[in-house]
Amino acid sequence: MTTLTELSTSRCVPLRGLENQLSMDRVATLLTVLPAGWRLLDDGQAIEKTFRFDDYYRTMAFVNALAFTAHTEDHHPDLGVHYNRCVVRYSTHDVGGLSLNDFICAAKAEALQN
Repeated sequence: MTTLTELSTSRCVPLRGLENQLSMDRVATLLTVLPAGWRLLDDGQAIEKTFRFDDYYRTMAFVNALAFTAHTEDHHPDLGVHYNRCVVRYSTHDVGGLSLNDFICAAKAEALQN
C-alpha cells in the first residue's frame, strides 16, 4: 500500500506512452491515500482539488510554492487562481490520462498546506 508520505517524498520521472497510464483501480486506490477534497474528473483523465485560503496573499504564496514544486519535479498542474482559492488539476498528457506523477505532485501540494 502506498502512503501519503511515500508519495510526497517520491520524485517524478519522465513518462510517455499508454503503458504508463494508471488503471482505474490504481487511481481509485491512490485517491483514498490523498486527503479529502481530491476528485477524479468525469472523464477520468485528471484529478482536481480546490485549496482555500484566508486572503489573496496566502493564495499567491501557495501558488508560488506550487510553481517551484512543479519546476523542480518537471510536472506542471493546470491552475485556476482566485482571491481566496486555487483550483489545482493534474494529468499527464504524455500518457493520455493519469500517471503516478500526478499523485506524487498532489501529495506535494498537500504538504504545502501544512
